[in-house]
Amino acid sequence: MSKTRIIMHGCNGAMGQVISRLAAEDDSVQIVAGLDIADQGRYDYPVYVDPANCRVEADVIVDFSVAAAADGLMDFARARRLPLVLCTTGLSDAQLEKVHALSKELPVLRSANMSLGVNTLFKLVAQAASILAKAGYDMEIVEKHHNKKLDAPSGTALAIADAINEAMDHAYHYKLDRSAQRARRDPKEIGIQAVRGGTIVGEHEIFFCGEDEVVEIKHTAYSKAIFGKGAIAAAHFLKDQKPGLYSMADVIGGADQ
Repeated sequence: MSKTRIIMHGCNGAMGQVISRLAAEDDSVQIVAGLDIADQGRYDYPVYVDPANCRVEADVIVDFSVAAAADGLMDFARARRLPLVLCTTGLSDAQLEKVHALSKELPVLRSANMSLGVNTLFKLVAQAASILAKAGYDMEIVEKHHNKKLDAPSGTALAIADAINEAMDHAYHYKLDRSAQRARRDPKEIGIQAVRGGTIVGEHEIFFCGEDEVVEIKHTAYSKAIFGKGAIAAAHFLKDQKPGLYSMADVIGGADQ
């Protein structure tokens, strides 16, 4: 089996460093080039500030960067005809439209969270909502991350809300801030609150609050390695796929077959 050759977009970031370390320890994958705003010379592969200068042969691009860099990355993927694992969160509506357009030409995997556990969580909250929300339970999501995270709420928190809302035929709206309005809680809202502090890798708590009881579902990430392992699994999966928009659910399903 040949190695999966990856171009790492955002290689100098926290997740880029984690994936580089994991890839160095994995015989099935190789990072052949990096793309970042600065060549800090810390890897055994070349790093390019200008993607136009990167002509290294590869099988797939893995992205962990910032939303502001997503447009240029998608242009690069289109020009090189390379499948794209897009892990950056906080994309605008216009950027999401661009993702959908690109997926008609190339395999694109977009996920708010690359963890196997979190993607299992999506299924669990949908099942819980189909029972508890119908019984009148209020639903609240609290997410916690480190103090360097730029977007809030997290992409994962929004994906959790989307999983719940899809199970409820999109009957709910999202409430991100309660301070601007003095009013009772709308029964058809999903509250989403963000905490930023310290070095918290990631915590997501979902509360189903009924009369005289509360059901909690929680996921805690203790290391960024869980996201890196998921990204590498996604790269293996995506390199052989046809054009289309994929998710980690497809990766998990492919592994089960």
